[in-house]
This record gives sequence, structure tokens and C-alpha cells, in this order.
Amino acid sequence: MSDYQVTHSKSRVFYDVFERKPELKHQTHYCPGCGHGVAHKLVAEAIEELGLQERTIFVSPVGCSVFAYYYFDVGNVQAAHGRCPAVATGVKRACPESIVVAYQGDGDLAAIGTAEILHAANRGEKITVFFINNAIYGMTGGQMAPTTLVGQKSTTSPWGRRPGNEGYPLHVAELLATLEAPVYIERVALCDNKNTMKARKAVRKALELQKNGAGFTFVEILSPCPTIWKMDPLDARRWIEEKMLPVFPLGVLRDRTTPQVEDSAIPQRTMAEALELEPLEAEAAELKHAQKAAGHSLALNMAGFGGQGVLLLGQIVAEMGMREGLEVSWLPSYGPEMRSGSAHCHVCLAEERIGSPLITHPDVLIAMNEISLRKFAPQVKRGGLILYNRSALPEGFSVPQARVVCVPASDLADQIGTAKVANVVLLGALMAESELLTQECAIAVLESTVGTKAKGAALIEMNRRALEAGREFMKKAATPVLH
Repeated sequence: MSDYQVTHSKSRVFYDVFERKPELKHQTHYCPGCGHGVAHKLVAEAIEELGLQERTIFVSPVGCSVFAYYYFDVGNVQAAHGRCPAVATGVKRACPESIVVAYQGDGDLAAIGTAEILHAANRGEKITVFFINNAIYGMTGGQMAPTTLVGQKSTTSPWGRRPGNEGYPLHVAELLATLEAPVYIERVALCDNKNTMKARKAVRKALELQKNGAGFTFVEILSPCPTIWKMDPLDARRWIEEKMLPVFPLGVLRDRTTPQVEDSAIPQRTMAEALELEPLEAEAAELKHAQKAAGHSLALNMAGFGGQGVLLLGQIVAEMGMREGLEVSWLPSYGPEMRSGSAHCHVCLAEERIGSPLITHPDVLIAMNEISLRKFAPQVKRGGLILYNRSALPEGFSVPQARVVCVPASDLADQIGTAKVANVVLLGALMAESELLTQECAIAVLESTVGTKAKGAALIEMNRRALEAGREFMKKAATPVLH
């Protein structure tokens, strides 16, 4: 047998067998002449050549590319219609060492997903987006897309697209190129061999830039859709060259491939400088709690009526956590009424990264009124704590899985001189229980919140007294410490 060399083969990034349909295990679901198959091949080859297969996570949404996870032997995440850049952003931030690829069609990216792609690009997310533009909705029956050409007929524009009625085609690459953050943006086409080779280089470059730590990269690929265009494959490719290229000219619209300055390379100001704090605040902001142990965390639900300072209390606790060097999340929920409507917020403090700001079973519930107590008390985890703003529990009420301490915060606040500090009394009670929050940090945050002018000085003093009142009350209650 004579020696031979393989010059053309299926990329190893593809599965050996496509399991979507057993009877079609060696072929994709794409129509003959469809550009998705070619685009998939270019992406797979680039991933293989760059040695990225084990690091790549492919994000595909609704549309003709919906079954990409049957073809690409990489990490795969399915996204809702138009949400591919948002999902890719989350994946990249959670797994920063991964190569995250968002793959979208024009109906998906340029219509329902316009906000997602715009803001992901504007933030400079370190993802690579491949935008397949065939000027039509393919999978759903040929409706007019944002990129449909003027005069082009579709099921929803049977007389052709009319600018006066449907507007002009959307130029996504040009739109994104007006933003500051994107690193690389290019438009290519799959209309002939020469342009397909240019597309291959663009796809590889976009992925290579992400591999090297660059920011947002975007390749728009003009692609044929013979079935929906009602053309044979050769005519469809000619249609790209004759009709689409004059409207969507090819070329590089952004190329900032110089090494990007990482955040870590920028000289960091101290926390005090960043927050422009006064000396006393700076001391508290730099303070690290000496008794913190690895893995400590605290999940809180604070609830009451609007006007009781529930959301402000959550913000104060969240800022205290930040100044203590913790990971923090604050998730408010409130009705349309400014006063007397329901309001609550979830606050997470942790030394590890927080997976979700939503708390199902909090460690602590601070209930400012009876309605909140009855609604949220059953959710407190076993062994947790409930701080209730009354001197006694409602008749017949009990929570067997949690410890309840009735703190008459409103009464104590009235004794101090203002009902406004009832929430701070409860903060003092919480601090008596938790090792994650310090008195010094609380005072610093309250000072920055209230201010230091004449009226503010008096209120700061009341807040100091409120904190102490809450702490002293809990000491008398003789309760154990939360972590």
C-alpha cells in the first residue's frame, strides 16, 4: 500500500456519532447548502488547532443551532431565546479559565437578544460571539428578521421589507463597533471558497484572542439559507455576494489586539481612598475581623412595612460586609407603595463566592411586624434565629425549628428619641449574635449614611445609642453566637 496523507477529515471536536436521531447518526439536521454546517466546521477546527477542546463551553440558544450540543464534544449550555450573551457572561465569570463561545442567528441575536448582545459588548465580557446572519428567521418559518434586506420577501413581509413600515436592516457589527470595550469585530461571508478561508481566519483569531485573555470578540458570518430563501445552494451563495454584500460590507470593524491591561495590573487604591472616607471610617473599612474563621457565612431575611427602614437596614448590613472584606449580595423586594406596603430583602455575607442572592432558608429573620413574622418564620432554617420587633409573640404563634427573640425595637427607639432608629436597634441585636459584623464598622457605615452636619450629628448619636440598646438587650437574653 502506498503512503498517503489525510488532508481533509472531520474535526475531533465533533462527536464520532450524532445521537439526535439513530437513523441519521452520521449527519446533522441542517438543510443541504445551509451555512451552519460550514460555520460549525470552522469553529470546530479552530478549537482543535488552538488546543481548546477541554476548556471550551459552547452556548447555543433557540434557532437552527439549537442542537449544537449533539455535535460539539465540548462543554455545552442551552440558553433561552436571545439570552445567549447573558448566559455566556455568567459562564465566563463563573469559569474564567474557560473559552466561552456564544453562537447565535440573526433572529435570535438582533431581535429578542438585542439588549443582551449590546450590554455584553459594552461591558467587554471576555467571550467570543459568532453571529450567523442569513437575513431571515430560518427555523420558525421564514419571518422577517432585523437583518432582512429592503425589498426582501418573507412570510411576514410578503410585499418585501419596506423601510417606512418595517424600518431598515440592522447593522449589528457596525452598532457594536461604536462601543469602547470590544476588542475585535469582523464581518465575513460564506459565499465562495476565498471568503470561506477569510471566515476561517476570523473565527480562529477571535478564539485565539480570548485564549490570550482579550475582551469581547465578535464575528458576523453572512450565511446562506437555501430552504427558506427558496433557492438551490449555488444560487443562495450567489445571492449573498450579489444582494447581501452591498448592504453588509465585509471587513474588520474593530481590531484592538494590543495586550489588554488586566484589572490586577492597575494600581489599586486602598479601600479608604476608593470610598473617600474620613479617618475614622477608613480605620473601620480597613479592619478585618480578627475572629473570622474560614467558611463563615450569614444569610438574612429582613422584612416589614415600607417606611420601617427594612431595605436601608439591608443596605447597611451589606456595606458592613463589604468593608469587612466579605462577599456580599443584597436582593430587595417591595410593592408599589412607598409607605405601608410590604418590603423585604435578602442579604448574604460569606467568605466564599455567593452562588445566588436568593435565600430559601435564611439563618436569621428580622421581622419588623406580625405579617412578616407569620409569612417568613417557617422558612428560617432549623436552629436559626428570629428577631421580632415586639415585646411578645402573637397569641398562639410558635416556630419549633428556630429560636425567637422578641426585641421591642420600636419601644426602645421611642425611648432614645426617634422611631427612625428601630431598625438600628435590631442591627445591634444582630451584631450581638454574629462574629462577622463589628461595632466599629457599623458606626462607620452609619456615619457615612447619616452624614456629619448638625442634624446628622444628632442622628448619629441616636444611632450609636440604638446599636448599644440592641446589643444590651441581647446580652440580657443570654443567647449563643451565630456564625
